[in-house]
Amino acid sequence: MKEEDKLRKELGMENPFRVPEDYFEGFTSQLMSRLPEKEKSDVFRTPTTWEKIRPWVYMAAMFVGAALIIRVASSRVDVPVHEQSVLADDTDMETEMEYIDVAIDNSMLDDYSLYVYLTDEDSKQ
Repeated sequence: MKEEDKLRKELGMENPFRVPEDYFEGFTSQLMSRLPEKEKSDVFRTPTTWEKIRPWVYMAAMFVGAALIIRVASSRVDVPVHEQSVLADDTDMETEMEYIDVAIDNSMLDDYSLYVYLTDEDSKQ
């Protein structure tokens, strides 16, 4: 604290930085005169047809690409396409029955309660 007081006494409290008089009065006009002129035709030109439809074309290409990637990734190479649907149906049914068997075993329902539950589900549809 004593050192700060010493420095304040020696150097004083006034601000050593100064700005010339009327510096900011002509600052804007001087700055604008130094900037290069811009072509006004670029500002108001109308976009071409390609510039208008380019985002839509890119978006359509993206969806087509995504669909092709999904199609290639989900198809099996060794089985023809018409046989894939038959195999998928059989596999889905087997998997579904496995899950149903496990659910029935773990549900701790007796046969009558299960029968009532299943008949109630059929009547709601």
